Amino acid sequence: MSQVAEQPGVQREIHTEAAMLTFGDMLAKALMPGSVVYLEGDLGVGKTTLCRGIIAGLGFSGKVRSPTYTLVEPYEANGQRVFHFDLYRLGDPEELEYMGYRDYFDATGICLVEWPERGKGRLPMPDLVVRITADAGTRSVGLSANGSKGNIVINQL
Repeated sequence: MSQVAEQPGVQREIHTEAAMLTFGDMLAKALMPGSVVYLEGDLGVGKTTLCRGIIAGLGFSGKVRSPTYTLVEPYEANGQRVFHFDLYRLGDPEELEYMGYRDYFDATGICLVEWPERGKGRLPMPDLVVRITADAGTRSVGLSANGSKGNIVINQL
């Protein structure tokens, strides 16, 4: 469950991995520098796939790795810095301090954070919360805005 008071957003049904990548590409076009995006959902629902679509949509043409063991993978796409976090293996939110997480969350980079609840109390508030649920092969992707940046994203989708 997210730790923010969100505004109503957008709901989409996604039926294939390719469609999830395409939705990520659309989302990338609406994000702006300094955006913080929380991605919530159970294991295997497609959070990393959506991140791959976003990062590719921003213009990164290389391989997008899951940061499950490294906790964060940095990318540069067309001059835009992107940081993909996966906090699933984070034992304690204080561990974020040891990795210098504050340096990633500035006005210039885009931060995509999987499992944000594991960093509760340390992470900045998100501009956008993406919740993914799965049911019988279909993914339901819900987006909620938290502030003006999030509202701009939602209005562009």
